[in-house]
Amino acid sequence: MKKDTHPDYHLIDVKMTDGTVIKMKSTWGAEGDTLALDVDPTVHPAWTGGGARLMDTGGRVSKFKKKYEGLGF
Repeated sequence: MKKDTHPDYHLIDVKMTDGTVIKMKSTWGAEGDTLALDVDPTVHPAWTGGGARLMDTGGRVSKFKKKYEGLGF
């Protein structure tokens, strides 16, 4: 195996959305860095069983619904 071809694998702190911090091994950042998550298993609908929300960015969803309102969507 060639030397210096694989990234450094080290411990980092991962900050969940509820503020809890866990230690994980990762190639991200440097030893001891903190990675703050926007979405994690404690709030993501795929793990919590909640329904998905559709975010309307820039009115795209509203524009789509208005354009096709006569088709029964």
